[in-house]
Formats: sequence, C-alpha cells, structure tokens
Amino acid sequence: MSAISTNQTRNGWHGLRHTLAFHNISAVYIWIAMVILFSILVPETFPTVDTVRIVLADQALTAILAIGLVLPLAAGAFDLSIGSQLGLAAIVVAWMLSVQDLGVWISILGTLVVGVAVGLINGLLIVKAKISSFITTLGMSSIILAGISWISHDAQILDLGTDFQQIATHPILGVPLSVYVMLVLAACVWYLLDNTHLGRAVYATGGNTEAARLAGVRTEVVVVACLVSCSLLAAVAGILLSSSLATGDPTIGPGYMLPAFAAAFLGSTQFRNGRFNVLGTVVAVYVLATGVKGLQLAGAPVWIPELFNGVALLVAVAVNRRQGSARRARSARAATPVAAERAA
Repeated sequence: MSAISTNQTRNGWHGLRHTLAFHNISAVYIWIAMVILFSILVPETFPTVDTVRIVLADQALTAILAIGLVLPLAAGAFDLSIGSQLGLAAIVVAWMLSVQDLGVWISILGTLVVGVAVGLINGLLIVKAKISSFITTLGMSSIILAGISWISHDAQILDLGTDFQQIATHPILGVPLSVYVMLVLAACVWYLLDNTHLGRAVYATGGNTEAARLAGVRTEVVVVACLVSCSLLAAVAGILLSSSLATGDPTIGPGYMLPAFAAAFLGSTQFRNGRFNVLGTVVAVYVLATGVKGLQLAGAPVWIPELFNGVALLVAVAVNRRQGSARRARSARAATPVAAERAA
C-alpha cells in the first residue's frame, strides 16, 4: 500500500471518528438511549407506529418554526416574536377564510404577505433604528398579540372549510402533509446556508459583523433577509396550524416560542460545533419531542413539557457558548503564526 493510500485511509478513519464522536452527535446517542428506555418502561404504547406518526405530525410545526429561527440566530439576531407571528398567521388566514370569504389560496397568499411585512419591519427597526433585536422583537411580540386580540375579538374563528383543512392533514403514506412541507423547507434552508454564498454571508455576519462588513458583506441586508425569511416560515407554520385544527385560535402562538428556541440552540451543539444549523435543529426537535412523549406515556405530570424544554434550552445555550468560545480560541491560535510571519 502506498504512502498516499495510507494517509487517505488514516484521514478517512479520523473523519469518521470525528463524525461519530459523542461531542459531535450527542443528541443522536441520547435519542437512541431514550427510545430504548421508554420502549422498556412503556412497551405497550411507546414503540408503536402510531406513536411515531403522532410525534412526527405534532412536531412538524415546531420544526418549521425552529428552522426559521436558525436564520436570524446564525446572523447574530434574535426573534422573540416568532411564536406571536405564528399565532398572527393562524388568525389572519382564518379571518380571511371565514369572515372575509376570500378563498383558500388568496387567504394563504395574504397571510404570507403579512408575515413578510412583519419580518421586514423587525429587520428595518434593527438595522436602521439601531434597536437591538432582543428589544425590537420583544416589543413586536406585544404589538402582534394586541393585533390578534383585535382581529379575533378573543374568540376562536370557525368554519374554515374542508379544503383548507386538507392542506395540513392530507395523509401520504400515513403521514400528514405538514411533515412533508417541513422536510422540503428544511432541505431548502439547509441548502441555502451550507451551499450558497448567501449562507456564507449569514454565518460571517453572525460570527463577526464588523469583520464581515469590512470584507464586503452587506450585513444589514443579510440581517433583514434572515428576519423576513424567519417570519415567512412562521407564517407557513401558522397557516398549517389553523389547517390542522380547522379553526383559528387566538391563544396558541406564544406557546411555540420556547420549544423552537430550545431546538435551535440544542441543534447548534450538533454536527457544526456551535453553529446554528438545520440538520441539528430538526434532530433536536424530535429528540425533545421523544423525551416529552415518553414521559407523558409513562405517567409524568402535565407540566413536564415546559420543564423539559426549559432545562434543554438552558443546557443548550451553555454548551453553545462553550463551543463558540472554543472555536474562536482555535481560530485565534491558528491566526497567531500567520500574524507573526507577516510581522517578521
């Protein structure tokens, strides 16, 4: 065997070991362990096809929301209004369908336009008015909740029609259409972030905004585009939510924010060593959902989901910060010899 072949084999094994290392895909190992544990604890109800279908369908909207959240987080911005935006889209599409009788596709299009408008306002307030993303989106969340109350009169909007309901619930191979929508959106955002110049610009903006700007990245445009895209995906999730419930509910949006943030931060600790990414986020959504579902089937109290997601968020943020610090330290060490050589 030649030296080149030996080095290639060694590099291949090293890459495989890194890919399968616990610190790189710890959520996958935890997921497997939970499946085994709950299959032993509740063998009658947990390891069944019905449970898998329920978890897939129930978490599709959370996954869409978390995927949307990856974009502004990767660009260094927070969107705390994302749950309220989902609730706004759910109410607006129901209002257009039931109260205004505008038809399914016009109502969906109008709702998507509303979502884009909210994201654009958030983005412009951040980059032009120089208000922090945290404060901007927190204030926007309150404004949106007031708008939801005004549109719905704090009451459910009914009679959305069977055609609209089929959009989210129509089964393909026994799995609701909303799951396939989530997978398509995940693939699109993954490709954008990992395989395009725009994706590199997003990560550069989130890593060091000033350095990215000096390198020629239009950081303000990147931030606005990420917030608009996030709002658009929140609107899609809201439309699918009203479709699956066959009603517009003014109270359900904010409850989706914490699970989405927990999944996005937990996902950042997987595969990309502290970087927000789509694959890790989708895996994290279903890891958290598996844990919650298993505990519920085992007879845990009703407050377990809130506790589970809250603890997961705190742990994920801590690990994300640690991985980010380690990555920056490695970059600094790698840059030191180059700087010394140039100085010499």
